Amino acid sequence: MDILLLDAMYGSLGEAIIKILLTALALMGGAYLLKGVEVEDFSRALIVALVLSFLNSTLGSFLQWITTPLRFLTLGLFTFVVNAALLMLAAHFMKGFKIRDFLSAFFLAILMAIFTTVLYGVFL
Repeated sequence: MDILLLDAMYGSLGEAIIKILLTALALMGGAYLLKGVEVEDFSRALIVALVLSFLNSTLGSFLQWITTPLRFLTLGLFTFVVNAALLMLAAHFMKGFKIRDFLSAFFLAILMAIFTTVLYGVFL
């Protein structure tokens, strides 16, 4: 889920577009498996993936830096809490993307991390 808009500077623009597509696919998979998460359609998932990439590159980087001691103490597991908070923030502002509670967002963050890792390994 740690997709950055700045990937275009370090890789190709095509690679950044593929990462956004794969993140949208992972989001759809997580919404399919979790009852507390709803995504209208794949085009909405693409828009949410773009919003998440922007949030991760701005607010997410700052939150990761602030919570470094907690991430160190929890062996990196607090990263899922930060990602869940960013997912809740994106769901708050986006129509067609709903997350019922923080626990659903937390499990969605875990599932998206697993799915994107597998999808990136296969396609990139």
